[in-house]
Amino acid sequence: MNQADTAWMLISTALVLLMTPALAFFYGGLVRSKNALNTMMMSFISLGFVGVLWTIIGYSLALSPGSNWIGDLSFAFLRGVGLSETGAIVPLTIPHMLYMAFQATFCIITAALISGAIVERMNFKAYLLFISLWSIVVYAPMAHWVWGGGWLADLGAWDFAGGTVVHVNAGAAAFVAAMVVGRRSDYGRPSILPHSVPTVLLGTGLLWFGWFGFNAGSALAASPIASLAFVTTMFAPAGTLVVWTFLDLARTGKITAVGCATAIVVGLVAITPAAGFVSPMNGLLLGAIAAVPSYFALILRAKTSLDDSLDVVAAHGVGGTVGAILTGVFAQKAINGVFNGALFGNFGQVGIQALAVGTAIVYSGVMSFVLLKAIGLIIPLRATAEDEAMGLDVAMHGEEAYLHTGGMEAIMATPREPLGKTVSSLSAAQ
Repeated sequence: MNQADTAWMLISTALVLLMTPALAFFYGGLVRSKNALNTMMMSFISLGFVGVLWTIIGYSLALSPGSNWIGDLSFAFLRGVGLSETGAIVPLTIPHMLYMAFQATFCIITAALISGAIVERMNFKAYLLFISLWSIVVYAPMAHWVWGGGWLADLGAWDFAGGTVVHVNAGAAAFVAAMVVGRRSDYGRPSILPHSVPTVLLGTGLLWFGWFGFNAGSALAASPIASLAFVTTMFAPAGTLVVWTFLDLARTGKITAVGCATAIVVGLVAITPAAGFVSPMNGLLLGAIAAVPSYFALILRAKTSLDDSLDVVAAHGVGGTVGAILTGVFAQKAINGVFNGALFGNFGQVGIQALAVGTAIVYSGVMSFVLLKAIGLIIPLRATAEDEAMGLDVAMHGEEAYLHTGGMEAIMATPREPLGKTVSSLSAAQ
């Protein structure tokens, strides 16, 4: 047991937990005001349901001894997960219980990421059931295959902090969910614009802050590798942001705040699988390269009928894919002490990384489709047309993110009403 490692992992766990509320702000600002609260709730609710399921069975299926395909039930209900450093599937210098909690934060935010593809029209109850089942049926096996001694780990697939397990996994599920749930009824109209860009920027800043725990914490120690992951997490998104800015200038002549926020997230996603495996300069280069496919994937999606509302596929699916494959290019054993990539003579690593990415896409895509179709037989996947038109804040939660989206508008729209009555009504609404 190492006290410095324990202190760092306590901080990292808190940082990654913060990323889910940060995601709520990032997503919430990108939708219309009548759906802001519902969109944010799609992230916050994961903290409860996915978190509880992780302690009951998810952690055991993902990161306990078992077969190459799935963990056993030896850690179900946190049995045997104590304050000692022993018992976990990986060597630890921190309490096993803390390692479990750190991994829980990854599962929580991965499930929440999917929501960006189906905001403003999915039935909240169906969504809640979907991410709960998805965390067990899809996330847990994928985590076991890569991080739990499963078959992808045996093949030599490397994923430092979740490019494949988190981002490609969520991106594939988001694509399928957007297809199955269908487009918003007013999709394609120019009125579908972000209601609060400052909120988007706030969420982006908090995500970047939390991502230092996400990546540097994945070293599981206060170590030189944690320092490497910290530095690459700082500079890879900077590279993405610079390239994205030039792409925007060349295409539109303008630099948008939403574009900058998206670029930062893409850079963070791309460096995640490589954070502790590549040099800082190669990390910066990786982030710069990742900007190009994600940028054009976003533009291409806008020309299709796919209503991936907040471009989860372009940011997380494409960004995670590029990052995972480039890990197999830029990884350097002289720095990470583990393995080399193609740039340093290990050309086969690119193929192994691509296999892991393909596995995540196929497994997550197929199982997400099955889960959504099964849930659709029990609960309607979509909100009603009336609820969608009114806004899901009121329809699903009986609340409003902003007063003007409901009660205020009704009051102000009433013509020639006596002033005293209007003031009284406004006070009641407030």
